[in-house]
Amino acid sequence: MPGVLNNLKVLDLTSGVAGPMAAMLLGDNGADVIKIEPPGGDPARRTEGPHRLGYTVWQRGKRSAFLDLTNADDKKLFLALASTADILVESFRPGETAALGIDYATLSAANPRLIHCSITGYGRDNAHSQRPAVDALVQARTGLMFEQRGWAEGALNHISGLPDPFPDLEIPQDQVQGAPRPGPLFVASQWPSLGAFFTASLGIAAALRARELTGRGQWVETSLLQGAFAGAAGVWQRAEKPDAPGFDTWILNCKSSKGHFQAKDGKWLHNWVPNPRFILQASQGDTLDASPDLTVQNDPDRFGTGPEEILVMSHYQPILAEAVAKFPVKDWVDAAATAEMTMQPVRSIEESLADPAFLADGCVRELDDPELGTIRTVGNAFNMSLTQGTPGAAAVRPGANTAEVKGEAAKILAQARAGTKATGGKIGAPLEGIVVLDLGLAIAGPFGTQLLSDLGASVIKVNGLFDLFWHRVHIAYMANRGKQSITLNLKDPRAMKVLLDLVAKADVVQHNMRYDAAERLKIDYESLKRLNPKLIYCHTRGFERGARAALPGNDQTGACLSGIQFEDGGMGQVGEGGVQGRPLWSFTSFGDTGNGFLSAIAICNAIYHRDRTGQGQFVDTSIINAALLNTSYAVARPDGSGYPRPRIDGLQVGFSAGHRIYEAQDAWLCLALSEEPHWGALIGSLGLPADLRARSDAAQAAAIGESIRTRAATDVFARLDAAGVPVEIVDAEFSRRLHDDPAFARRRWTVSYPHPMVGRLDQIGLLFDLSATPGVIQGRPLIVGEHTQKILGEMGYAEEQIKAMEEQFAIGFAGMPRMPPRPAATQSGAPKPGMASLLENQAKK
Repeated sequence: MPGVLNNLKVLDLTSGVAGPMAAMLLGDNGADVIKIEPPGGDPARRTEGPHRLGYTVWQRGKRSAFLDLTNADDKKLFLALASTADILVESFRPGETAALGIDYATLSAANPRLIHCSITGYGRDNAHSQRPAVDALVQARTGLMFEQRGWAEGALNHISGLPDPFPDLEIPQDQVQGAPRPGPLFVASQWPSLGAFFTASLGIAAALRARELTGRGQWVETSLLQGAFAGAAGVWQRAEKPDAPGFDTWILNCKSSKGHFQAKDGKWLHNWVPNPRFILQASQGDTLDASPDLTVQNDPDRFGTGPEEILVMSHYQPILAEAVAKFPVKDWVDAAATAEMTMQPVRSIEESLADPAFLADGCVRELDDPELGTIRTVGNAFNMSLTQGTPGAAAVRPGANTAEVKGEAAKILAQARAGTKATGGKIGAPLEGIVVLDLGLAIAGPFGTQLLSDLGASVIKVNGLFDLFWHRVHIAYMANRGKQSITLNLKDPRAMKVLLDLVAKADVVQHNMRYDAAERLKIDYESLKRLNPKLIYCHTRGFERGARAALPGNDQTGACLSGIQFEDGGMGQVGEGGVQGRPLWSFTSFGDTGNGFLSAIAICNAIYHRDRTGQGQFVDTSIINAALLNTSYAVARPDGSGYPRPRIDGLQVGFSAGHRIYEAQDAWLCLALSEEPHWGALIGSLGLPADLRARSDAAQAAAIGESIRTRAATDVFARLDAAGVPVEIVDAEFSRRLHDDPAFARRRWTVSYPHPMVGRLDQIGLLFDLSATPGVIQGRPLIVGEHTQKILGEMGYAEEQIKAMEEQFAIGFAGMPRMPPRPAATQSGAPKPGMASLLENQAKK
């Protein structure tokens, strides 16, 4: 079937990671994408770096044409192409498009329907705008490298400058994640670029939908900085009262173990959240007990969310590690599947791409590359029942379609067509008037609907009776602003009737519960579309369609299966001194939130299709789909073997001597050298040996490190920056200044509002800018059930009916009683250690 973007024309003038990926996604969904390259090709094709193999993937399905935009004849041809294009994506520095005469103002004057997407390093008109737009440097400048393993005091305390609540708690290095050294971590994942890919893709999808109503295109702007903001949305929240009951958590703390265990066969697995009852009971015998009665959801032994749980976890970690080490990974994963536990193996990207279940699903695809042979790469990002796209053919050689594309441009010029006129109505935000029902859980579902709210949709969050426990945790706050909350007990027929009445008038239903649960409740797509044939129904999962689809999944297990944790932990290469990497779950990853972005993009595309045809449809995606996009910089052979590519090692300092972090006297610096002139400037500025480039990479790194180690970071930065060397100081204080920056607040990249529970709350705001239909922040994070009475009143329910349903727990309301406290003893054969005894033991240590 034709993809949802069939017949749209796209011009891709991007380089790097974010832009090529965004243009790829447009092509995967039916658009005709032409990559416009300077003569000789996109310079990034020739630059050594982690993206080199990625270009094999990200240029798929595109045509490639050489045009010199500084040449009058070529520029004339380009302007002709732009005059009939639907979308243009570029990654020039601020001001460069204006200098070339291809800026939005110029192009839209000739083609008002054009959607022009700019992806820069830091956006326009701020103190960072002209800094080098290199992913590692953005991670350094924003301090994102420190957020990979977090802070001893936890995210909330750190951003507010508050101390570690457990300063005397010492956790052995083998119980926590990250390299066995202090300081920031350089990970393989290019999180700011990936964030910019997701934000650009959603911005384009929203602008397309708006154009259907207004007839006008607009300027979509995002940046690697906003990509970093998207990744750090959970850790970069600041509250006036971070000690509010239930608000803080151990999860984003570098002292807490993260459920990584090494099994008998030497391989690693991830159990998130770690479950003592399951691990200890299952491992008691000589073989794993995988009996169904080990299903332990709502387990009283499960770790709670409060920061004090670090003490409990530190007690259990060595006990659980010993138990896991009795059996190989496969046995554990099989037992966990039976017990419905969230546990998956840590594997490499190449192993992931060789997974037959991924290939059968379509989230991985196989193709014949003219240079590499038969390869496996990322496949579909999402699925649409009526307008399913298909990833394009293997990338062509640079400039392969130059004559063809120039011929098309010449025909446009020959037609001497008049400029197009925009006709249509006016709207405020792109999804103004759209009603969304959010039945999602945790982060993966609700984050997607929050993005829809930021685009103007009216989102109604359907909460359960006991959701308050989760919604008081600050991680839930990052995914639930700008929504109304109605609390329904769907086991009660009266509450189910309320839900179905809401469905009848809704545009979108979105959830990430397991689909068989939706079928049991009769709120699956087939059931609801009989009630509302134009409904757009979005379901997201943890894993691919197939056997794993019924398993519980989350950001962590998706990062295991896809290879993210393997790569970010430097497990593919032994570091200096024999340091072996271990799995790393990044606090700024795009698993849950990437799933949310993909669901929002798919929903916007489905609305775009419905505006044109009147048809609703079923769309779906998963955390695995997002995770495979995050690792799309690598490809594999069908047997799971790979190709040479840059890797980090267990010390997590970088890819190579010129692309890594170095410790100075008082801080860390990051270098990102990509051209020989950069090396010449580095050698001259630091007085390094003239023959440095002839030495091995290890010898180069040793010489650079020795020179930097004895100097102040500011001095080294000043010297190198003045000489044109791409460099940044790894800034540990960026997040603490973030919410006080007026430039960010003015653009609504950061937002602030009073909250009844935590006082003043500062959060990450809009992740892209739309010139004609800007996004909106519709309110603070919700309180469970606070809009139940209002919504029911608007539906015609009388006050007496509402009160009766409240008294009989058919519906909930703000301030309902919380869940009962967890029992103090475990059911795993040993008493759970009391908090007092744990503190006493720590004091003795």
